[in-house]
Amino acid sequence: MSGLDFVLFALYLAGVLGIGIYFLKKNKNAEDYYVGGRKIPAFHVGLSIVATDVGGGFSIGLGGLGFAIGLAGSWMLFTGLVGAWLSAVFIIPRIKAVDARHNMMTYPDFLRHRYGSAVALVAGIISAGGYLGFTGGQVLAGAKLASATILADVHVGMDPVSFGILVIGAVMIVYTVLGGLKAVIYTDTIQWIILLGGLIFLAIPFALREIGGFNRLFECVGPAHFDLTNVTVAELVRWAVAILPIWVVAMTLYQRMYACRDAKQARRAWYIAGLFEYPVMAFVGVFLGICARAIYPDLPLSEKETALPMLIAQVLPLGVAGIVVAAYFSAIMSTADSCLLASSSNIVNDLIERYLWKGASARALIRLSQGVTLVAGAIAMLLASQFDQVLDGILYAYEFLVSGLFVPTLGAYFWPRASNAGAFGAMVVGGGLTLTLLLTAPDLPTYLPAAALGIAASGIVFVCLSLALPDQGRGSEASA
Repeated sequence: MSGLDFVLFALYLAGVLGIGIYFLKKNKNAEDYYVGGRKIPAFHVGLSIVATDVGGGFSIGLGGLGFAIGLAGSWMLFTGLVGAWLSAVFIIPRIKAVDARHNMMTYPDFLRHRYGSAVALVAGIISAGGYLGFTGGQVLAGAKLASATILADVHVGMDPVSFGILVIGAVMIVYTVLGGLKAVIYTDTIQWIILLGGLIFLAIPFALREIGGFNRLFECVGPAHFDLTNVTVAELVRWAVAILPIWVVAMTLYQRMYACRDAKQARRAWYIAGLFEYPVMAFVGVFLGICARAIYPDLPLSEKETALPMLIAQVLPLGVAGIVVAAYFSAIMSTADSCLLASSSNIVNDLIERYLWKGASARALIRLSQGVTLVAGAIAMLLASQFDQVLDGILYAYEFLVSGLFVPTLGAYFWPRASNAGAFGAMVVGGGLTLTLLLTAPDLPTYLPAAALGIAASGIVFVCLSLALPDQGRGSEASA
């Protein structure tokens, strides 16, 4: 990469930090910091959702899927479209009705309203831990991109990916600490526009020029890479089990529901997000992976997630590479900042403020939130150093989150007989089983993902305990 590319990339990082500084003095209390004052327009929220959900991890991961199996990898983000629209129809009207009366701040706030403090505490721990892992996956995506592009020729006496984790993690942490959700959402809007523009109008045309056009691309990779059925049923099941339920339990999504003025605005935001996920980003991401396969046919599949960064660094001309690298870092930071803020919010609102520091002033809570965000970011950087593949890190975090939280949350919305004991047991058993399997049995058959076993166990425990130990005289606004 040239000096001009470095300058363009540096200007991008400076702009991101500038937005964080701008919003530093705009946040007057924890409500501003974590839910944007509850008045952010649907357009910005919608782009922030897709930027957060797809992000750098899925962008790099999609490139890897395109490299390995071609257009069929786009089905992974079809789950995003389905999840977003189902959530808009069935979840948002219910949660906004409850939020209008109780001014909620976090996802566990909803479960506390429905089930009580013990269930909310467990949900807060699961959510905070899952989002730390998710943030780590995004930081690793940024590090892999940096090590193959902007840091490829930088010699600092340490592994390039490890150095990238330090650089990317530091920038992401600083502007998230400073600006809170407002900074996150408005930077997400800008970053998503940069990403789509960079990929569609720069990366794809220059990659095709390098290959020799569409016909040459087809000759290089073969028809299988353009076959939408070139994917196993087991892989489709894993994506569906890990990703669809996240639209019901994701802390990042609840924050954005609360940030919208009303249910109409929130539903509009979710429809926007679904369309941008599939087909827009799904096909752009895998198509670039296919291009990378044509340019680097001898690259082993074990290195598939490095193919796209290599394409950016080696194929794009002077200046263009810097813009496209900035575009991918936009996607990475769009997800990393949201996930970091979600974890921080769980720790502050659902753990510290509620149990350890009651009655803290608005200013004290802002400072506490910033401090916790800083520490959580450092932990996420440590987790990033433990992952090998970006997509694996993201899916592991997804599986842990949904296995414990999905069934009790559905019950909170749609089953009046759901009980506190049922929800508590389901979270502990589902989340615990999946975490145990991920740590001790990572080589489970692909047709039997850990999350599927966790959700099944969670469902059995939930129904049995809810029927055996019903709540006495407790109703539910959400499931009414």
